[in-house]
Amino acid sequence: MSLLVVGLSHRSAPVSVLERAALNADAQTKLLHDTVAAEPATEAAVLATCNRIELYADVDKFHAGVAELSTLLAQHSGVGLEELTPYLYVHYEDRAVHHFFSVACGLDSMVVGEGQILGQIKDSLARAQDLHTAGKLLNDLFQQALRVGKRAHSETGIDRAGQSLVTFGLEQLAAGGDVQRWAAGRRALVIGAGSMSSLAAATLARAGVAEIVVANRTFDRAERLAGILQEADDNAVTARAVRMNAVPDELTRADVVVSCTGATGLVLTAESVAQAVEGRTGQPAVTEPAVTAVKPEAPQPAAADENCPLDLAAAQPGFSVLGEAAVAGMDAATLEQHATWAAGGTTDRRPASGRTTETPEADAELITALAATAATVGRIPERRRPEPVAERPAPVVFLLDLAMPRDIDAAVHRLAGVRLVDIESLAEASADAPMAADVDQVRRIVSDEVAAFGAAMRAAHITPTVVALRTMAADVVAAEIARLHGRLPDLDDRQRGEIRQAVHRVVDKLLHAPTVRIKQLAAEPGGTGYADALRTLFDLDPETVASVSRAEDSTETKDRPA
Repeated sequence: MSLLVVGLSHRSAPVSVLERAALNADAQTKLLHDTVAAEPATEAAVLATCNRIELYADVDKFHAGVAELSTLLAQHSGVGLEELTPYLYVHYEDRAVHHFFSVACGLDSMVVGEGQILGQIKDSLARAQDLHTAGKLLNDLFQQALRVGKRAHSETGIDRAGQSLVTFGLEQLAAGGDVQRWAAGRRALVIGAGSMSSLAAATLARAGVAEIVVANRTFDRAERLAGILQEADDNAVTARAVRMNAVPDELTRADVVVSCTGATGLVLTAESVAQAVEGRTGQPAVTEPAVTAVKPEAPQPAAADENCPLDLAAAQPGFSVLGEAAVAGMDAATLEQHATWAAGGTTDRRPASGRTTETPEADAELITALAATAATVGRIPERRRPEPVAERPAPVVFLLDLAMPRDIDAAVHRLAGVRLVDIESLAEASADAPMAADVDQVRRIVSDEVAAFGAAMRAAHITPTVVALRTMAADVVAAEIARLHGRLPDLDDRQRGEIRQAVHRVVDKLLHAPTVRIKQLAAEPGGTGYADALRTLFDLDPETVASVSRAEDSTETKDRPA
């Protein structure tokens, strides 16, 4: 059996796809049951966070396993397989272990070095154990991943390379300024009472907000979190709990809102946020247009040229006949003809508003590039340059959406007086975040741990075969001793014991060197074939080997993640 992981994350898929593919708790449970029920897989675990969905399985066939796991992910996520497939990645055996250990260390996180992933891995293992879908391989893998992640954080400065998603999100809300100075004295509303919401509330409290209101569908959990915040010694925040139906009123009073729930639909619509802004400022929240079209200028006669393939009478006003608007919608052949004509330089080159190319050579290069695009996609859509957008007013409400799928309508981005930071904008902001030097040290730790884990797994793979071999040898010795006793009935007990010990010593010495050496060889990459060779050479019964494996699994204590 071999480890296989199929998944998608912020590195392979846009947020819109991750959002649609998000799995709630019930969907994860069903996915695990269906995976172990499928033919190629015997074990399964799901790691589902705000920016990744990964299915881990122990499979006996690679291609069948990839096909089955991909299909199951598509079925349970609700995203069609054809649409989901381009965003999926697959890791197998040592590469799967390397990927998972990198994830555990925070190297694959949206914010490099964040430590929340360890808690999410711990929860994933606990779920698989509760559902009895995690066997020896996944138990060992997840336990080791937790140890590797803790080692990375304790032995390196990876914590300096990044922060939690919450801290990073608050920094984005503060526009890169000091979070404590930005948060001091503000009123905060936290929607949700899970691990991420609790972390957000604690972070806001330490940052110096004056009040935190916790809203949750289960009111008891909201009260519990508010009580913890109120009693904490490291802050002076006032905290209280409200029910979800009180959110509209609290939204009007809140300066900062953090939302991270498990809801499948929107928790805050653009309309509700606009109403809150209006209730707060007394002025309607203006929705800023996404794109403002250029106002047409007075028609200008285009220069005539009998060789120009354009219909000059229909050329867009305000642009040179060599510009982008002039060639919008042309097919590839006409564009190429137009580029050739433009290179000749026989027309009026009045610079148009917003144009950056004013030479024949630059125009020709632009149009040639457009021609290449048109050859690929067929036609080029009309492009109009927008007018400059007025500077946004200072925000009066700050929103942080850490949920996947999103809790807050993306249209809120266009509301004046509001700053929204969500998973998508966090991904964009973190793409250019600098990597600390400690990351290289963590990568070395991951490589060492992957090699050690692989060696241990390969050695463990051959152990049942070695045990079966020694069991067979012991059975042969026992049978021959019994036969000897039948032939020499006059031997006393002391003599029988001496003979038995001598035969056992001979067998042990003959088997010692080969079994030690084969364990060493099996621990090396590609060494799993030695178990098959041993079974063939000594004609070991496959069922005997399998029974040893089952016995080991049944006696092994499956510890809960620490």
